Amino acid sequence: MTETSATVEKLAPIEDVGGVAQPLLQVNGLTKHFPVRGDFLSARKTVRAVDNVSFAVMKGETVGIVGESGCGKSTTARLLMHLMSRDAGEIIYDGMQVGRAFSLRELRRGMQMVFQDSYASLNPRLTIEESIAFGPKVHGMADGAARALARELLGKVGLRPENFANRYPHEISGGQRQRVNIARALALSPRLVILDEAVSALDKSVEAQVLNLLADLKGEFGLTYLFISHDLNVVRYISDRVLVMYLGEVVELGPVDEVWDSPAHPYTRALLAAMPSSDPDNRTQTPPISGDPPNPIDPPSGCRFHTRCPFAEPLCANATPKLFPLGKMGHQAACYMAIPGSGHSRAPAKEQEAI
Repeated sequence: MTETSATVEKLAPIEDVGGVAQPLLQVNGLTKHFPVRGDFLSARKTVRAVDNVSFAVMKGETVGIVGESGCGKSTTARLLMHLMSRDAGEIIYDGMQVGRAFSLRELRRGMQMVFQDSYASLNPRLTIEESIAFGPKVHGMADGAARALARELLGKVGLRPENFANRYPHEISGGQRQRVNIARALALSPRLVILDEAVSALDKSVEAQVLNLLADLKGEFGLTYLFISHDLNVVRYISDRVLVMYLGEVVELGPVDEVWDSPAHPYTRALLAAMPSSDPDNRTQTPPISGDPPNPIDPPSGCRFHTRCPFAEPLCANATPKLFPLGKMGHQAACYMAIPGSGHSRAPAKEQEAI
């Protein structure tokens, strides 16, 4: 007799502590520098992969992270999952500081990650069912219950368990493997799922299916997503807010429609201008951004984008702009052109204070 989904044992999700108004994830000053090996005559240098990054993810929303390769997106995700140690900063999960009030074991229950490489993410020696059941068994679930849960989750992600449970990763396609990885992430009943380029290796038809699956699972399981991608069309489709990174720093943050319609940072405008168009008459005549990103070992002083920015002025090289609120929609940008009275020739005039 087949066990029904109503009787399948599941791990209880981490309790909601602070209510809807409290961010599910709060990141403050997250920093990671990698030392670079040199000769004995040269000074010690470091790659500033993630540099003082701060943001919040509210419960039930999807936050997208975009930027060029090497800007620190994936490093940020790995720091959040504690797959590598951070040099500075704090990570707060639902009001509890990770490492003190909230243990790493509890974090693994409350936060899961889906990686870009669907094949390398799975153990080739384990069947699909065993891969999904492995996490719940580590957290104390009996083998039979864990396997029943794995089969139920396979059905949730659109794979018939009678056809796929006993297969190995090399026997299924890339899109099917990514569905398995999503099922494995859901096996521990997380509240936050980090998706690091989870659809970038898939062809467009399969990508659309997986995106629709993610949207359905979000509603069914009450999930919160942190979605990392270089595909701006995908980010706009799935995200509520978007965070733009450049050379290890956050340069713009806000509601996705607000950022798309009124980008405040020249780097964000360049990214949007570089998006391919389906209209053959709307061809890009000039490159929206020139030059390569600076070396992260020795980043430029001040605004790190000023070496490639067509609007750069001496002020931009002398001091680093901080994220500044723009309006009431939570839109922020780290650019002197967006800060009233900053001294940049294109900055708006500073509003007079009420007497």
